[in-house]
Amino acid sequence: MSEAARDTNEELGTADIQTLLELLPHRYPFLMIDRIVEIDRDESCVGIKNVTANEPQFMGHFPGLPVFPGVLLIEGMAQTAGAICCRHIRTEELQTKQVFFMTIDKCKFRKPVTPGDQVRFHMRKMNRRRTMWWYRGEARVDGVLVAEAEISAMLVTE
Repeated sequence: MSEAARDTNEELGTADIQTLLELLPHRYPFLMIDRIVEIDRDESCVGIKNVTANEPQFMGHFPGLPVFPGVLLIEGMAQTAGAICCRHIRTEELQTKQVFFMTIDKCKFRKPVTPGDQVRFHMRKMNRRRTMWWYRGEARVDGVLVAEAEISAMLVTE
Protein backbone atom coordinates (compact mmCIF):
# COMPACT_ATOMS: atom_id res chain seq x y z
CA MET A 1 0.00 0.00 0.00
CA SER A 2 1.38 3.44 -0.91
CA GLU A 3 2.16 6.19 1.55
CA ALA A 4 -0.84 8.16 0.24
CA ALA A 5 -3.19 5.26 0.97
CA ARG A 6 -1.70 4.81 4.44
CA ASP A 7 -2.22 8.51 5.17
CA THR A 8 -6.00 8.09 4.65
CA ASN A 9 -6.29 5.44 7.34
CA GLU A 10 -7.05 8.03 10.02
CA GLU A 11 -10.59 8.10 11.37
CA LEU A 12 -11.23 11.48 9.74
CA GLY A 13 -9.47 11.96 6.47
CA THR A 14 -9.46 12.68 2.77
CA ALA A 15 -8.55 10.82 -0.41
CA ASP A 16 -6.87 12.48 -3.36
CA ILE A 17 -7.01 11.23 -6.95
CA GLN A 18 -3.95 8.96 -6.52
CA THR A 19 -5.55 7.26 -3.53
CA LEU A 20 -8.85 6.86 -5.41
CA LEU A 21 -7.01 5.18 -8.28
CA GLU A 22 -5.54 2.71 -5.77
CA LEU A 23 -8.90 2.02 -4.12
CA LEU A 24 -11.21 1.84 -7.15
CA PRO A 25 -10.97 -0.12 -10.42
CA HIS A 26 -12.54 2.75 -12.41
CA ARG A 27 -10.50 4.84 -14.84
CA TYR A 28 -11.20 7.85 -17.06
CA PRO A 29 -13.67 8.43 -18.59
CA PHE A 30 -15.68 6.39 -16.09
CA LEU A 31 -14.10 7.61 -12.85
CA MET A 32 -16.85 9.92 -11.56
CA ILE A 33 -15.13 11.42 -8.54
CA ASP A 34 -12.06 13.65 -8.31
CA ARG A 35 -11.47 13.65 -4.56
CA ILE A 36 -13.06 12.72 -1.25
CA VAL A 37 -12.84 15.74 1.04
CA GLU A 38 -14.30 14.25 4.24
CA ILE A 39 -14.10 10.65 5.45
CA ASP A 40 -15.39 9.31 8.75
CA ARG A 41 -14.31 5.64 8.68
CA ASP A 42 -16.97 3.80 6.61
CA GLU A 43 -19.75 5.82 8.30
CA SER A 44 -19.89 8.85 6.00
CA CYS A 45 -17.98 10.84 3.43
CA VAL A 46 -18.22 13.68 0.94
CA GLY A 47 -16.83 13.17 -2.55
CA ILE A 48 -16.52 15.80 -5.25
CA LYS A 49 -16.87 15.74 -9.02
CA ASN A 50 -15.86 18.77 -11.07
CA VAL A 51 -18.09 18.72 -14.16
CA THR A 52 -16.27 20.03 -17.23
CA ALA A 53 -17.52 20.75 -20.75
CA ASN A 54 -14.89 18.52 -22.37
CA GLU A 55 -16.24 15.27 -20.89
CA PRO A 56 -17.27 12.72 -23.55
CA GLN A 57 -20.90 12.32 -22.42
CA PHE A 58 -21.66 15.92 -23.43
CA MET A 59 -21.08 15.12 -27.12
CA GLY A 60 -24.45 13.39 -27.16
CA HIS A 61 -26.18 14.44 -23.92
CA PHE A 62 -27.31 16.91 -25.26
CA PRO A 63 -25.74 18.89 -28.13
CA GLY A 64 -26.40 22.57 -27.49
CA LEU A 65 -27.76 21.88 -23.99
CA PRO A 66 -25.18 19.85 -22.04
CA VAL A 67 -26.72 18.03 -19.07
CA PHE A 68 -24.71 15.62 -16.91
CA PRO A 69 -26.53 12.24 -17.12
CA GLY A 70 -28.44 11.33 -13.97
CA VAL A 71 -27.19 7.76 -14.09
CA LEU A 72 -23.63 9.11 -13.81
CA LEU A 73 -24.63 11.06 -10.70
CA ILE A 74 -25.74 7.77 -9.15
CA GLU A 75 -22.48 6.16 -10.30
CA GLY A 76 -20.60 9.00 -8.59
CA MET A 77 -22.46 8.25 -5.36
CA ALA A 78 -21.61 4.57 -5.68
CA GLN A 79 -17.94 5.25 -6.37
CA THR A 80 -17.71 7.63 -3.42
CA ALA A 81 -19.21 5.06 -1.04
CA GLY A 82 -17.24 2.23 -2.67
CA ALA A 83 -13.95 4.03 -2.12
CA ILE A 84 -14.47 4.35 1.63
CA CYS A 85 -15.64 0.72 1.84
CA CYS A 86 -12.46 -0.43 0.05
CA ARG A 87 -10.39 1.83 2.30
CA HIS A 88 -12.10 0.38 5.37
CA ILE A 89 -11.55 -3.21 4.18
CA ARG A 90 -7.83 -2.43 3.73
CA THR A 91 -7.64 -1.30 7.36
CA GLU A 92 -8.96 -4.78 8.24
CA GLU A 93 -5.98 -6.26 6.31
CA LEU A 94 -8.10 -7.68 3.48
CA GLN A 95 -7.56 -7.04 -0.22
CA THR A 96 -10.55 -6.08 -2.34
CA LYS A 97 -10.80 -7.90 -5.66
CA GLN A 98 -13.98 -6.32 -7.03
CA VAL A 99 -16.87 -4.06 -6.06
CA PHE A 100 -20.33 -4.99 -7.30
CA PHE A 101 -23.22 -2.51 -7.35
CA MET A 102 -26.25 -4.38 -5.92
CA THR A 103 -29.23 -2.04 -5.63
CA ILE A 104 -30.52 1.47 -6.29
CA ASP A 105 -33.63 2.49 -4.37
CA LYS A 106 -35.59 5.71 -3.78
CA CYS A 107 -33.73 7.46 -6.59
CA LYS A 108 -34.86 10.97 -7.48
CA PHE A 109 -33.41 13.62 -9.75
CA ARG A 110 -34.21 17.17 -8.68
CA LYS A 111 -32.26 19.59 -10.90
CA PRO A 112 -29.97 19.32 -13.93
CA VAL A 113 -26.18 19.41 -13.51
CA THR A 114 -24.23 21.25 -16.20
CA PRO A 115 -20.59 21.96 -17.08
CA GLY A 116 -18.95 24.26 -14.54
CA ASP A 117 -20.81 22.72 -11.60
CA GLN A 118 -19.05 21.00 -8.72
CA VAL A 119 -21.12 18.08 -7.43
CA ARG A 120 -20.68 17.01 -3.83
CA PHE A 121 -21.73 13.44 -3.06
CA HIS A 122 -22.80 13.22 0.62
CA MET A 123 -22.88 9.55 1.58
CA ARG A 124 -24.02 8.14 4.94
CA LYS A 125 -23.93 4.46 5.90
CA MET A 126 -27.30 2.91 6.66
CA ASN A 127 -26.13 -0.66 7.33
CA ARG A 128 -23.32 -3.16 6.87
CA ARG A 129 -23.26 -6.95 6.89
CA ARG A 130 -19.88 -8.57 6.28
CA THR A 131 -18.81 -7.34 2.84
CA MET A 132 -22.13 -5.68 1.94
CA TRP A 133 -22.84 -1.98 2.58
CA TRP A 134 -25.97 0.18 2.24
CA TYR A 135 -25.67 3.96 1.89
CA ARG A 136 -28.01 6.91 1.53
CA GLY A 137 -26.61 9.50 -0.83
CA GLU A 138 -27.34 13.07 -1.80
CA ALA A 139 -25.75 14.91 -4.72
CA ARG A 140 -25.57 18.66 -4.15
CA VAL A 141 -24.41 21.61 -6.25
CA ASP A 142 -23.78 24.83 -4.29
CA GLY A 143 -25.71 23.27 -1.40
CA VAL A 144 -28.79 22.57 -3.55
CA LEU A 145 -30.03 18.96 -3.75
CA VAL A 146 -29.82 17.72 -7.35
CA ALA A 147 -30.23 13.94 -6.84
CA GLU A 148 -30.68 11.38 -4.09
CA ALA A 149 -30.73 7.61 -3.77
CA GLU A 150 -30.16 4.65 -1.51
CA ILE A 151 -27.54 2.29 -2.88
CA SER A 152 -25.86 -0.94 -1.88
CA ALA A 153 -22.73 -2.74 -2.94
CA MET A 154 -20.83 -5.93 -2.24
CA LEU A 155 -17.05 -6.17 -2.03
CA VAL A 156 -15.40 -9.43 -3.02
CA THR A 157 -12.17 -9.97 -1.08
CA GLU A 158 -9.30 -12.44 -1.41
